Amino acid sequence: MADKELRRVGIMSVGDMGAGFGDVLHQNGIEVYTCLDGRSDLTRLRAKEAGFKDTPDFDSLVSQIDLFISVLVPSEATQLAEDVAAAMIRTGAKPAYVDANAIAPQTVRKLEAIISDAGANFIDAGIIGGPPRTGYTPSIPCSGPDTAIFETFTNHALNVHKVGDAVGQASGLKMVYAASTKGTTALWTELLTAARILGLEDALRSHLGEGAVFAAQQRSIPMMPNRARRWVGEMEEIAATFEGVGMTPKMLLGAAEMYTLVGETPLADLTSRDPQPTLDEVIDALQHRLSP
Repeated sequence: MADKELRRVGIMSVGDMGAGFGDVLHQNGIEVYTCLDGRSDLTRLRAKEAGFKDTPDFDSLVSQIDLFISVLVPSEATQLAEDVAAAMIRTGAKPAYVDANAIAPQTVRKLEAIISDAGANFIDAGIIGGPPRTGYTPSIPCSGPDTAIFETFTNHALNVHKVGDAVGQASGLKMVYAASTKGTTALWTELLTAARILGLEDALRSHLGEGAVFAAQQRSIPMMPNRARRWVGEMEEIAATFEGVGMTPKMLLGAAEMYTLVGETPLADLTSRDPQPTLDEVIDALQHRLSP
């Protein structure tokens, strides 16, 4: 499909990442659609701010768009693919389907089968970085036999680039990269909390000094609590990725457990629009959660 024909994009769902995509595309001449049925007031506000057009159901949504982007928590990716595929079959509309979720290569290949059986082109994608905004776009690798329509987004202020012809490669890149970032943040959250409980926080800090890695985690950890519940599924998908190539899944399953623990604290109820906690507040919350 030529770029001049790419004018209408559907996005589910309108969280921080989906809203960021929609806002940047809207500002660059793309009509952006979603379905807000049953969604929260905050989601509706994000959609309004980013210029989304609401549709009553998936049948209406797929009938109006050239391309659909799935960007939501990993646990919901399969159900969304099934719902959109069913709408395609009912309506005869066949927009290209981009899965940009944090899921393992073996998971994304199952989604490809669902969408391909409905007669639509499936594109594997990943998002490495934060939500797009004016002046910033994350790295967006994609892969698959036919990614041309998605690659035209480079003309609309998004950094889309192809990494291979096989579905699963873009998701695989996202998985190994996220292991190095979010996986590492889980480890640092755990070790700093353990040091506090053991009464060794000051001693640990004196040994760590002002190293770049520790400094980076002091910035990253306070940004994590309101995302922790979503990151549980991502860590589980990374674990499945490693297990799929014959390596241990245990390290990333441990990261998933750490984010589950953070998700049980009040800080996990914060939204991206609430003030960010400090590092001390995160550790305090975890220490309180672990207290007998």
